[in-house]
Amino acid sequence: MGTPAAEFPVDVDLVAALLRDQHPDLADLELRVVAAGWDNVVVRAGDDLAVRLPRRSAAAVLVEHEQRWLPGIAARVADVVPVSAPVRTGRPALGYPWAWSVVRWLPGRPAGEQHPQGAGVATDLAAFVARLHVPAPVDAPVNPVRAVPLATRSDAVLTRLAATDVPRAVELVALWRTAADAPTHAGPPVWVHGDLHPFNLLVQASPTGDRRLPAVIDFGDVTAGDPAVDLATRWLTLDHEGRRTLAGLVTADDATWLRARG
Repeated sequence: MGTPAAEFPVDVDLVAALLRDQHPDLADLELRVVAAGWDNVVVRAGDDLAVRLPRRSAAAVLVEHEQRWLPGIAARVADVVPVSAPVRTGRPALGYPWAWSVVRWLPGRPAGEQHPQGAGVATDLAAFVARLHVPAPVDAPVNPVRAVPLATRSDAVLTRLAATDVPRAVELVALWRTAADAPTHAGPPVWVHGDLHPFNLLVQASPTGDRRLPAVIDFGDVTAGDPAVDLATRWLTLDHEGRRTLAGLVTADDATWLRARG
C-alpha cells in the first residue's frame, strides 16, 4: 500500500510565507523539508523547531486534535519521554486550507531505521505508557479504528489478509481470530498514542552505549480506549530481550497482551 498522494503541495516556499504571515519572528529561520509521510510534511526550522503541516484533508482534524490535547499529555509524560507538542499554531492562509503547528525539534533517529530495539528502549516505553495510560475525559478524540474492540475490525483485517500477498497469512488469521475473541478492555477508556510504530519512536545511544528513547512523535491518532493498541509496539519495535523487559514492567493482564499481539 503506497503513500497517498498529497492533496495540497507543501514546500519550503509555502512554509516561509506562512511563517512571515503568522509568526514573523520565525520567518528568517533556515527551512528544509525533512519528512513527507502518510499525512504530514515536516519542515525543519533552524536548529530547534519544526513545522508540521497536513498534506491531505484526512490529516487536518488530526493536527487539530494534537493542538487541543497534546500540551496536557506532554506535561504528564515530559519527565520520562518528551513528545512533539505544539509550541505555536497556525491557521489556514495564503491558499493553504488547514491548521498547522510549530513543534520543538526532538533528538534521535526513528527506531524503524535501526530496529529491533532492546531493553533500554523497552524500559523507556514502559515508563511512557505508564504515564500516558490514564482515564481520558469524555470529550477525548474518537478514532474509529484505534483502541476499539478488535471484533469491530475483523471484517477489514480478514479481507486484507485474504486479498493481499501476506506472508504466513493462515497463521495470522488464526492469531487474529483468537485475539478478537479475547475479553475486551474492561476499564475506563484511557489515553493512547494510537500509533506507537517504530517510525514514531526516536532512539539514540546513551552514554553507556545502549539505545534509549528520547522522544515520541506523531500523536495524530491520539484517542481514548483500549491500551492494547499501544502495547502492540512490543512486537513492532522490540527484540526478544526488549519484549521480555516491556512485559515485566507494564501492568497488563493476559487478555490485554493477546489483544496487543492481534
